[in-house]
Amino acid sequence: MIATPDRTPLSRTFFERPVLEVAPDLLGRLVVRTTPDGPITLRLTEVEAYDGPNDPGSHAFRGRTARNGVMFGPAGHVYVYFTYGMWHCMNLVCGPEGEASGVLLRAGEVIEGAEQARKRRLSARDDRELAKGPARLATALDVDRALDGTDACAAGDTPIRVLTGTPVPGDQVRNGPRTGVSGDGAVHPWRYWVADDPTVSPYRAHAPRRRRS
Repeated sequence: MIATPDRTPLSRTFFERPVLEVAPDLLGRLVVRTTPDGPITLRLTEVEAYDGPNDPGSHAFRGRTARNGVMFGPAGHVYVYFTYGMWHCMNLVCGPEGEASGVLLRAGEVIEGAEQARKRRLSARDDRELAKGPARLATALDVDRALDGTDACAAGDTPIRVLTGTPVPGDQVRNGPRTGVSGDGAVHPWRYWVADDPTVSPYRAHAPRRRRS
């Protein structure tokens, strides 16, 4: 019998830890996106850590800008960026306030509200592809820059919340190089995923030089 996922919201202290602790611990957690048409719930299966000023792959490596301001805290907020002129990507800010680290949500399994996600992801061949990749995940959850800065730990009604879910046992967590990151940040094995999960996105070793969250 499969245990019912814990629906308790994650506290801000969960996100205030170092990014390399938070990232693998997010696997199996639930992201709930509340929309006028009802909630969409996603079980996280793949994430990437970005360590701010210590990480050439991070948007915050060179300091604070109007675009990346949310990354500097408080922890537990949503950072959304627009990339390639067409896609949004969703991140969760973590670490001590002012240090600008975050976790990119790369992939997940839509466990509730799949009918809504299907309407936004018409090219998905089946439900395993609804959120298989960071841009697909944001599209499936109807996330764009309007949600940048959302407090995912806020009490009461909030458009995005992260719940305890069912944490993934350590022996089922894998890690390796981040996808699509080039330059000095490419060597970090800071992508984490659930072993053998069909919703995890394919690995891509190279991409044009750019910074991400």
